[in-house]
Amino acid sequence: MAAYLLARNRNFRLLFSAGTLTNLGDGLVILALPWLATLMTQNPIAIAAVAAAGRLPWLLFSIPAGVIVDNADHRKLIARTDLLRAAIILAIMLLAMNQQAQGAVWVLAGLAFLLGSAEVLRDNAAQTMLPSIVASQDLESANGQLWSSEQLTGQFIGPPLAGFLIAAGIAIPFGIDAALLVLAAGLVWMISLRPKPRVSASFRAALIEGITYMRRDPLLLRLAIVLGIANFIATATITVQVLFAQEVLALSSFQYGWVLSVEAAGAITGSLLAAKFISLLGTQACLNLSIAVWGLGYAVVGISQSVVTMSIALFFVLAGAMLWNVITVSWRQRRIPSELLGRVNSIYRFFGWGSMPLGALAGGIAVSVLEFEFGRELALRSTFLLAGLSCAFLLAYALLKLRLD
Repeated sequence: MAAYLLARNRNFRLLFSAGTLTNLGDGLVILALPWLATLMTQNPIAIAAVAAAGRLPWLLFSIPAGVIVDNADHRKLIARTDLLRAAIILAIMLLAMNQQAQGAVWVLAGLAFLLGSAEVLRDNAAQTMLPSIVASQDLESANGQLWSSEQLTGQFIGPPLAGFLIAAGIAIPFGIDAALLVLAAGLVWMISLRPKPRVSASFRAALIEGITYMRRDPLLLRLAIVLGIANFIATATITVQVLFAQEVLALSSFQYGWVLSVEAAGAITGSLLAAKFISLLGTQACLNLSIAVWGLGYAVVGISQSVVTMSIALFFVLAGAMLWNVITVSWRQRRIPSELLGRVNSIYRFFGWGSMPLGALAGGIAVSVLEFEFGRELALRSTFLLAGLSCAFLLAYALLKLRLD
């Protein structure tokens, strides 16, 4: 069925192929960017600042970006932002060649901010465009395939490849990513869509219309808030994960790349099996299961003594995350009117993704504070243990307030 959708739908095939290329490039950068930051400094707050800068645009720009997306030609917007991202990545590549320059880590943070700003528009437009490319009954299948491709290339293939390339030169992964982004922009440009009507209201009126819809749908708002808390927790752990791998488990860049690949295998598994799990257990049970798996996985990482234990725990964390994504993204794409989808999606992501830079900073600050009292290793472990405890409270809230069935 999955292959059939790709075979019969040219537009989805082009979008899927472009996403595969960009996600492969993202997979290279997922490892190369924080690794480059650690080559510039070992200060956990500075490293966290780089991670936070890449996510800060979701807090600052996601709401106005929705109005832009609803007024734009999605195909052209995606292609142009991919080209802009290629230019920013080339600038990071040049910085990697001169990583010992004074203040280089803060320049890297600035470039990460610009890259994240382009991604806000690109990702919102791609998710908003999908319902105009595939039929409503195909949304779970299409989203599952897109998430699977993202994880296969962006986490399973990209990071270990980046680990191998970094050994040859830290700038190489960035150069390859830039080339992949240019190719992806060409594929997206070939998509054929009917012209969409522009939002006739002023920018302010269009924005208020989206906010009003969100306020009138309390379940949608609750989902966004839960996602925001979950992403705060996840980003806090991701920020210190590279330090945990380097300092506690003594992993090389290549070994850490394989840890990320195991994570990706979990995400691919969750994406591909999501529709099956939903049909067997129901939407509500799967939603609750995903949160429970996050909490257990984080706690196991916090007490892990080996790379195998850490990898297996992260496998299940990512599987649960993809199950959540397939459920909630498909649910939103059906629930929200198409003419409002870009704006409401952007507001949803403001709550759901805007917390990520705060989580990144919180992770770095927590390690800096806790290591004075408990030592470096326990400080790094505590981030994951606190994440597991936080997910337990999140599950209790979901059981009481989130009813999708």
